[in-house]
Amino acid sequence: MFKKILIANRGEIACRVAATARRMAVKTVAVYSDADASAKHVGCCDEAVHIGGSAPKDSYLRWEKIIEAAQATGAEAIHPGYGFLSENEEFAQACANAGLVFIGPPASAIKAMGLKAESKQLMEKAGVPLVPGYHGADQDPALLQREADRIGYPVLIKASAGGGGKGMRAVEKSEDFAAALASCQREAINSFGNDTVLVEKYAQRPRHIEIQVFGDMHGNYVYLFERDCSVQRRHQKVLEEAPAPGMTPEMRAQMGEAAVAAARAVNYVGAGTVEFIVEQRAEGSMNFFFMEMNTRLQVEHPVTEAITGLDLVEWQLRVASGEPLPLPQDQLKINGHAIEARICAENPDNNFLPTTGTLQVYDKPACTAFERGTVRIDDGVRQGDTISPFYDSMVAKLIVHGQTREEALARMDEALAQTRIVGLSTNVQFLRYVVRSPSFAEANLDTALIPREEAGLFKQEPVGLPMAAASAIARTLLDEKAGEGSDPFSRRDGWQTHGVTQRPFEFDFHSEPAKAVLTCQHDGALQLTVGDVSGPLVFSQGAQGIDIQFAGQRLTATVYTQGEVDHVFTARGATRITAIDLLAHAGESHTEGGRLTAPMPGKILSFSVKAGDTVKKGQPLAVMEAMKMEHTIAAPADGVVEELMYAPGDQVTEGSELLKITV
Repeated sequence: MFKKILIANRGEIACRVAATARRMAVKTVAVYSDADASAKHVGCCDEAVHIGGSAPKDSYLRWEKIIEAAQATGAEAIHPGYGFLSENEEFAQACANAGLVFIGPPASAIKAMGLKAESKQLMEKAGVPLVPGYHGADQDPALLQREADRIGYPVLIKASAGGGGKGMRAVEKSEDFAAALASCQREAINSFGNDTVLVEKYAQRPRHIEIQVFGDMHGNYVYLFERDCSVQRRHQKVLEEAPAPGMTPEMRAQMGEAAVAAARAVNYVGAGTVEFIVEQRAEGSMNFFFMEMNTRLQVEHPVTEAITGLDLVEWQLRVASGEPLPLPQDQLKINGHAIEARICAENPDNNFLPTTGTLQVYDKPACTAFERGTVRIDDGVRQGDTISPFYDSMVAKLIVHGQTREEALARMDEALAQTRIVGLSTNVQFLRYVVRSPSFAEANLDTALIPREEAGLFKQEPVGLPMAAASAIARTLLDEKAGEGSDPFSRRDGWQTHGVTQRPFEFDFHSEPAKAVLTCQHDGALQLTVGDVSGPLVFSQGAQGIDIQFAGQRLTATVYTQGEVDHVFTARGATRITAIDLLAHAGESHTEGGRLTAPMPGKILSFSVKAGDTVKKGQPLAVMEAMKMEHTIAAPADGVVEELMYAPGDQVTEGSELLKITV
C-alpha cells in the first residue's frame, strides 16, 4: 500500500479521499488555488501545496504543477477525484512517465472511452446496443444538421469530450438546431478544450441507469450493481438512488455483464461507471442502450457504498497499488436502499441560476459513523466559507440509507428539513418538493420528472405569511427580552400599568408588502393580526427552536436573522421574510428602471443585440459564462436597446449594468 498520495482535486471529493486515506494510514498531500488557500480540503490533508490562480486553468488543470508537487512532497501516487484532470489521458500518461501511480485506469482506457463518439464506435463493434445517432468525425455544421434531420426530432447534441451536463442541448425542431449547436460547441471548448459533438435520438420517457464497475491489474472484473440517476435539471443529476426501482434480477445481470464487457474491452483498471439510457416501453418492459463510460469515480458513488457496505475509495487505492479486487462477484450483495441529494448554491425558481456568497449559517443533520451511517454528509465547506464563481455550485451531498425505499425517502425528507443554509440561495427546499412529489415517491422515474411535476416544485410557499410573520415577531421579542436589564424601565414589551399597547410591524414577503399589529394586554397576553388573520400569539424558546401557536396553527421554527431578513426553518419547509424599517428606508428607491444587470459574477460571451435594436420581452440579449456553464440573459420587457456597457470577453461582477433598455 502507498505511504503517501497527492489528491489532485478540491472540495468534497478531496475531503472524501483524504478520509479513507487517513483510515488506511496513508499520508495525503492537498493542492490548492488562490481562492482555496483556507479551504476545508487543505486542512483535511497532512500537507498542502499552492499551485496557482483561482481559475481552474491556472491551477487544478495545470497537471505539470501537480506532478511537480507530488515529486517535491514524496507522494507515490495521485488520486484525481472527479472533474478537472480525472479523465485526461495526457495527465495519466504524464504521471506514469514521472514514475507516479495514477489512481485510475491506464491512459489507453481513458482515451478509448473519453471521447463519446469513438467509444460508441468501440461498443458497436462489441455488440453493445446503441441509441440511433451520428458519432462521426466530420463536424461540418451542415452535415450535423442533415444528420439530425435524418434521425428525427427531438435530438440531443452532446459534447464528445464532455460530462456534467456541459456542452449538451436537446433540440425539438430543425430550425433551432444551428443555434443550439453553436452554444454546445462554445461550452464544450471552454470546458474541455474540444468542440467535437455527437447527435443522438432523444429518447422519450428515458431513464438514466448506470452500472458501477471495477477492474484490477490481474484481469478480474466485477459490477457493484446499478444507480438510477434519472432526476435531472439542465442535464445534470439532482437525485441518485440505488438500487434502481423496478429493476429485475435478469435485467440487472444483463446490464452488469454488458458493463463488465465494456470495461474488459479496454483493459480497464480501477473504478468506472458505464451509463445507459433505459427506454421504458408501454407494456412495462425496459430496453437499455449504451450512452458512455465515465473513467473515474462518480459524484454519486456513496449510494453504492451504502447498499454494499464497501468503501470504493479504499478499493481504488488497493487496486492501484497492485492488489486484486477485494471481493469476487458472487460475494457482492445489495442491502436496503440509498438516496443521494446534491445540495447546490442555485436558485431553482430562476432557472437554477447559480449563486455565490458566504455560508453565514451552515447547519447539518446529525450523521452517524461513515462506514454504516443512515445519514451521511459529504462536503468540502464549513460555516463562514465562500461559494465562489470559479468552481461548480455543489455545496454538499446528503446521503441516506434505509432498509426500504420508503424508509429512505422519509429519512431524506427529514434530513433535508434539518439542513439549514443562510447566506445564499440553495436548492434544499426544492429537493424536498422533489422527494415528496408523486412521481418520485411512486418511483415513476424518467429524465422529464422535473418538468412533469413543475406545478408542485417551483415558487411554492411552505410556511405562509401568517406563520412567517409570527415567527419573525417571536424572534424579535425573544431577542429584545434577552437584551433587557433587570429593572422594569429596561423592558421593551410595551408593558404599562393600565390599558393595552399596540406595536406595528411591516414586512416584505415574496416582494409583496405586508402589515402586522401586535397588541399587548395589561396581563401580558399577546394578540397578533397579520393581514386579515388574527388570534392569540403564544410562543416560547424550546430546545429545538421557537414553539409558536397562532391562528389555529402550531409549529416549531428556527429563525436566523441576517440584517433585516429573517430566515425561518420549520418541519414544513423554509422561507424568508424581511422586516421593513420605514425610517431607515425613507427616500430610497429600489427600481432598476431601464437597466439590465448581471445576475452573478462571470464573463460576457456574446451580445445578440446592438444599440438601437427593438427587443421583445423574453428575447435573448446576451450570453454569460459562470460556474462552468452558459447562461442566457433575456429582456425583462419590450423596449429599445440604448447602450451596451461591456464587450464580449469582459469579466463582470454580480449586479454590473450590462446594457440599458428604454421601455
